[in-house]
Amino acid sequence: MDIPDVFKYQVLSYLKASALKVGLLVNFGNKSC
Repeated sequence: MDIPDVFKYQVLSYLKASALKVGLLVNFGNKSC
């Protein structure tokens, strides 16, 4: 299952804003993704 790019970019933005090096992107089975 592919995750839309918008969610990937959102995680990257959060990582930059928080100066963290690792992020977690979780899909809980939402059919819209």
